[in-house]
Amino acid sequence: MLRRPATVAATTLSAAALVLTMALATQAGADTTPTSAAPAAGPDGIAPEMFAALQRDLRLTPAQARARLDVDEHASRVQQVLGTTLGAGYGGTWVTDGGAAVAVGVTRAADAARVRALGAVPVPVTYGEDALDGAVDRLNRRAATAPPAVVGWYADLPGNSVVLLARDGGSAAARAFAAAAGVPAGAVRVQASTESPRPYADVIGGNAYYTGSSRCSIGFSVDGGFVTAGHCGRTGARTSQPGGTVRGSTFPGRDYAWVQVDAGNTPRGLVNDYRGGTVRVAGSVEAAVGAAVCRSGSTTGWRCGTIQQKNASVTYPEGTVTGLTRSNACAEPGDSGGSWISGDQAQGVTSGGSGNCTSGATMYFQPVNAILAAYGLALVTAGGPAPTPTPTSTGNPPGGTTWQAGTGYAAGVTVTYAGVSYRCLQGHTAQPGWEPPNVPALWQRV
Repeated sequence: MLRRPATVAATTLSAAALVLTMALATQAGADTTPTSAAPAAGPDGIAPEMFAALQRDLRLTPAQARARLDVDEHASRVQQVLGTTLGAGYGGTWVTDGGAAVAVGVTRAADAARVRALGAVPVPVTYGEDALDGAVDRLNRRAATAPPAVVGWYADLPGNSVVLLARDGGSAAARAFAAAAGVPAGAVRVQASTESPRPYADVIGGNAYYTGSSRCSIGFSVDGGFVTAGHCGRTGARTSQPGGTVRGSTFPGRDYAWVQVDAGNTPRGLVNDYRGGTVRVAGSVEAAVGAAVCRSGSTTGWRCGTIQQKNASVTYPEGTVTGLTRSNACAEPGDSGGSWISGDQAQGVTSGGSGNCTSGATMYFQPVNAILAAYGLALVTAGGPAPTPTPTSTGNPPGGTTWQAGTGYAAGVTVTYAGVSYRCLQGHTAQPGWEPPNVPALWQRV
């Protein structure tokens, strides 16, 4: 008899149980999703199924969902620019509650004008994002000494603090752990937690694949294969459906792996939406804290939520995993290793979490850019080359020196706009609305 656990846990299913579980998941989707009503069309580049899931899970009207996607895209652009131009004074970028605005933490009052120039709201903070991430790194280095009451920690950008999640009665132990790691007391906030995180092994997110009798999911296609969760299989293991070999795997510490598929399998820049279609992947530009995010899984289908924190650490029974992103988009057994996507930008693969889609959940995913960098992989995209977080241009752009959106500019490049010359102050990829007169943080009039 199949038993559905009340909390998320790693499970190994027999072949017969796998078939029954997949059938039940398919039937559940058929019972809860009308097949006669087509999803409402969303903005260009956003799959209708994802647009519908955003409205359902974030409780938005179509107009509100479109506005939210616009704000999230704006936040990604602001984050890309200010994260490299403000230096130690940068306190992170996030979407405010409800998706109304883009906020940027600044430790120096003089930087507020540069934030406003990009259409964002400056928020005075004490600690820069680098300082908070440095505190998380110090905790990570002492993860083996973390008290049992501490289940994880992360940098909270809107709260400008490092949060330690502690079970009941563990506050003092959590603070002592932080102090021993050299984290300033003023930067620490202890939050009560009932989480019992487990990795989602033997489950499916996007399309299923198998390692022996264990079932996991394809995260995103890369040249020659796909990326997934590290706890799904060790280096050298063979996979089936599709057939391949795990060429790299890390868990715990981090939770990522990549599989080189056998000849005859064709990686594509698509994610299964489990409604008879696919969602295109256009790149891997990192979304901001507070941005909407959706994940795909065969057990619960499309589920959406928001990005709550980045650079989070969580302690599983197998050990601590660092560098994760925390979200309230629910998942259940059958969703591990699956695809997390914001708009059409790949974000990461499911690692683990607590709870379920009935009572609520806290989930963690491994950011995809970290996986690509770790193994030197290239993301497969649909509809053209992927946007990249950092420009590669080393000279004036092709076709002359006239400023153009979508072009990568390196520091020192000179362009013309409306008959006026400007010199690039910081390498970036130009976006609509970032014309040189509008962003003095990036361009200096010559």
